[in-house]
Amino acid sequence: MMNNYEKYYNDKEIINEPKPLREVHAIRLMIYDETKDMTLEERAKYYNDTGKHLADKYGFKRVARVN
Repeated sequence: MMNNYEKYYNDKEIINEPKPLREVHAIRLMIYDETKDMTLEERAKYYNDTGKHLADKYGFKRVARVN
């Protein structure tokens, strides 16, 4: 059974791309499908939550944005 990433990785429109570019395109397509029906607020929360999760997972320091 194919997982979600493999479905995008094997998409007919990117199948002939070099592997690194194909991976980027697959992730981009996956994120697009996950967020396409979200409101601006939902999309902002999605990206913020994902960023926080990845920062914690990989030990990155999170800092507040200063204007």
